Amino acid sequence: MASGDGVGTGFAWLAFASTAVVAWGLYGILLHSGQAGMADPVNGRYKAFLFVGVAYFFTAILAPVVWMAARGGTSWTFPAAGMLWSLLAGVAGAAGAFGVLLAFGARGTPPVVMSIVFAGAPVVNAVVALLLQPPAGGLRTIRWPFFAGILLAALGGCLVTLYKPNPAPPPSRSAHPAAAAKAPAATPGQAQSR
Repeated sequence: MASGDGVGTGFAWLAFASTAVVAWGLYGILLHSGQAGMADPVNGRYKAFLFVGVAYFFTAILAPVVWMAARGGTSWTFPAAGMLWSLLAGVAGAAGAFGVLLAFGARGTPPVVMSIVFAGAPVVNAVVALLLQPPAGGLRTIRWPFFAGILLAALGGCLVTLYKPNPAPPPSRSAHPAAAAKAPAATPGQAQSR
């Protein structure tokens, strides 16, 4: 079965979706590293967001233009409804990225912030999708596993946030602990004879 735009067949959609999972899974840690790399505690997050915009220009403007031009015969008409919804999607994406940066600036760590984001986003998506496209027969026809999935997604985000492993402390400049552990302990008599 071919995809709607002729990009691939069969399970190509799963490969593309997996690409998004990996990219968005890396997003938080890369964004946090970019913010820290700006070496500006006051405006570092805004500088990082500026370069997110530069990246959006390359990946969200140049790439589709080149893709459509390479395919030839592309219609360059853009209906108003498509433009409006797409612009709203872009604003939502950019607002989300900015919210992530602000969360980092308020001392949120990438594992915690991104766990909340990625557990909460599917819940928001499911609820909004139900409101925009209600199921045939109304909301009463929705089976219980759907609601259980929403609950489990929220619970998973909460558990990851509460029980994330803490990073190892930075190594101290004192003697290596392993070397100190190998040295024999002095007995009270030895300590007095020294």
